[in-house]
Amino acid sequence: MFRFAHIYYFYLLALVPVFAGLLVLFLVWKKKTLAKYGDWSVIRQLMPDYSLSKPILKFILIMLAMTSLIFALADPQTGSRLEKVKRKGIDLMICLDISNSMMAQDIKPDRLERAKQSIVRLIDNLEGDRIGIIVFAGKAYTQLPITTDYAAAKMFTASINTSLIATQGTAIGAAIELAASSFGESKHNKAIVIITDGEDHEGNVLEQADAAMKNNITIYTIGMGLPTGTPIPVFSNGLQTGYRKDRDGQTIMSKLDETLLQQIASIGKGMYVRATTSETGLNKIFDDISKIQKSEIEEKQFSDYEDRFQYFVALALFLLIIDLFVFERKTKWLQRFKPFEK
Repeated sequence: MFRFAHIYYFYLLALVPVFAGLLVLFLVWKKKTLAKYGDWSVIRQLMPDYSLSKPILKFILIMLAMTSLIFALADPQTGSRLEKVKRKGIDLMICLDISNSMMAQDIKPDRLERAKQSIVRLIDNLEGDRIGIIVFAGKAYTQLPITTDYAAAKMFTASINTSLIATQGTAIGAAIELAASSFGESKHNKAIVIITDGEDHEGNVLEQADAAMKNNITIYTIGMGLPTGTPIPVFSNGLQTGYRKDRDGQTIMSKLDETLLQQIASIGKGMYVRATTSETGLNKIFDDISKIQKSEIEEKQFSDYEDRFQYFVALALFLLIIDLFVFERKTKWLQRFKPFEK
C-alpha cells in the first residue's frame, strides 16, 4: 500500500510553471538587450562558446530537483503489513435535503448551511462508526458511500449545495430507499438521519420508512424551518434578488411539515427533533444513537508504514550534482564530435 503522509506539500508544485514563465521572460529580455548592441548573428560570432541550450538544461535539472524535494516533503510511505483491526460502532447514513426550500433563512444563516455545520460537528463526535451521506431533492443521490474516513466525510459535506441536483422536489421516500440499500449486507446496527423541511412530493415515504424498519434500521428525522412558513430567497451572482414565486406571481412560502417527519420517526422507531437557530437537534439525536448497541466491526488495513522520502532526496542531490558540472558555455569535446561530417 502506497500513500503520501503530507499531501498539502504538493501545492508547492505550482511554483514550477511560475519559474518556467520567469525563465522565458528572462531569455526574451536578454535577447532584446543583446540586440541593442548589433545584429544577433554578429554578436553570436563574438561569443563562440556561448550555448543557448545549456541554461535551459540547467533550469530543467534544478526544476526536477525541486520537484523531487517536494515529493520528499510529502513523505511517501509504503504499508509493510496488512492486519485485521477490530472496532465497535454502527452504520449511519445522513440524508440531507438540498431542494431550493432549504435556502430559506428562518434558521440562520440558512437551513442548508446550518445543517451542514451540524453534520460536521456530528462527524467530529464519531468514533469507530461508519458514515455515509445522501443528498436529495426531486431525486436522491449518494454523495459519500459509507466509510470510516471522517476527513473525506467533512470534505464532501462542505461541497454540498442546491445545484447538485437539478430536479426539484423533496423525495424523502427515495432517500430512505437509497440509504437502506447503501448499507449492503452489513450486519451491524444501522441508523438513518433525515434532515429536511418535510415537504415531501412523492407520497411513498411512509412505506419506505416501514420497509427500512423491518430491516432493523432506525430512522431519525430533523425538521428544518418553521411551521408558519417563510419565503425562499433567490440569488444572482451571490446577491439576493428577491423571493421565489409561483406561476401566479405569488411568493412561495416554505413550511415545515412536522406531522410527516414525526410519522417517519415513529415508524422508524427513532426520534423527531425540530431545529432552531441555536440548535439543529443533531446533538439530541446523536445522544440517542450513542445508546444503540455498537457491534464489533472487523476490517483490514495497512499498518507499520515506512518512510520512503530518502529516495527522492537522493534523486534531488544527484540532479544538483549534475547541474554543478553543466556549464553555460559550449562543451569543446562535443563540438569536435561531428559524426555527420566527412
